[in-house]
Amino acid sequence: MAAEAQVNMAGSAAIAMRGAGYYSSHTIGAKTVIDAATDLVLEAARGIALPDPATPFGIADYGCADGGTSIDLHRALIGAIRHREPNRPISLTYTDLPGNDYSALFRRLQGLLPMDAVGLSNFTGLHTFASGTSFYRQILPAGTLSLGFSATAMHWLSALPGRITGHVHSVGAKGHDLAAFRAQSLKDWETILLHRAAELRPGGCLVLANFCIDDMGRYLGNTGGLSMFDQYEKHWRSLYDDQIISQAEYDRATFQQHYRTPEECAAPFHDPNSAISRAGLVLERSFTRVTPCPYAEAFRQNGDAAAFAKAYIPTLRSWSESTFMGALDPARPLEERQAIIDRFYDAYEADVARRPDGHGMDYVHCFMQIRKRG
Repeated sequence: MAAEAQVNMAGSAAIAMRGAGYYSSHTIGAKTVIDAATDLVLEAARGIALPDPATPFGIADYGCADGGTSIDLHRALIGAIRHREPNRPISLTYTDLPGNDYSALFRRLQGLLPMDAVGLSNFTGLHTFASGTSFYRQILPAGTLSLGFSATAMHWLSALPGRITGHVHSVGAKGHDLAAFRAQSLKDWETILLHRAAELRPGGCLVLANFCIDDMGRYLGNTGGLSMFDQYEKHWRSLYDDQIISQAEYDRATFQQHYRTPEECAAPFHDPNSAISRAGLVLERSFTRVTPCPYAEAFRQNGDAAAFAKAYIPTLRSWSESTFMGALDPARPLEERQAIIDRFYDAYEADVARRPDGHGMDYVHCFMQIRKRG
């Protein structure tokens, strides 16, 4: 799950994942993370009491992409609510940015995609909606949300704080560059939480699984082998060294992302005077988890380096391509830009196939259960 859309906020780069179901089809690890959060979601839901039988149990999925990675979690959640309360109305609002592939989402929910012939169409009393609104704004009416969920989305920043010297991601930034990304990330975290606090009804809950840098310094694609973002940087620089892209294009490739530490995620809840605490949010549970890269795990089992590279690169491409495509000069013909991007990922794939050891995109998440006092 990720912010599968295009965003045009001030100072921001284009953010987009591939549509037509491509994202969910090539992000097995992201679904594994969400499946692992199911028990946490079900536990949170059991503690939510609504004032009367007619009040809908309001669910929101923030950063839903095409809905494929979270659909099993929602099946489990809706099934559990329906088991306890057969007649309780349930609303489920999927949210993402305006350019999201909502067509694939809607087809999936109605069981019209080949990979999912059921969707959520077999539940009675379920009302599904979609909102093309960023989670940096309030999306739902105040006090109507019972349970909000988000996974692998809130590392995307509301604005690009600047460019990073000599790297493509803040994990490779230093000095003023790193400070700017960190400051933007902490400001954004407060904004996200305050909007969710407004949406939540008293006693309502958030379950979030966000990318983080854990206590051992591990983060997405960097858990002991080769750093994925260093590999991005290496292959992007190679295009510049080979005079395929300009200095300006090389410099513009900057991910609009930052990974908070678990301590940074929890800090507003530990300060009774913070805006988050004053809004009534309480952190009930927080922990980190590493989810192994399924493609690297398969390679360790079968030893087929070419198959590993062929399966691995599409999952990277599903969420990173827009950053590199957006760095290229728009004056170039589209076909030329696409050829450059294909060359970039082809070189990465060939590198993995030649020297597969150390490559992989392990996920590192901070899971949080947050409740609104009431």
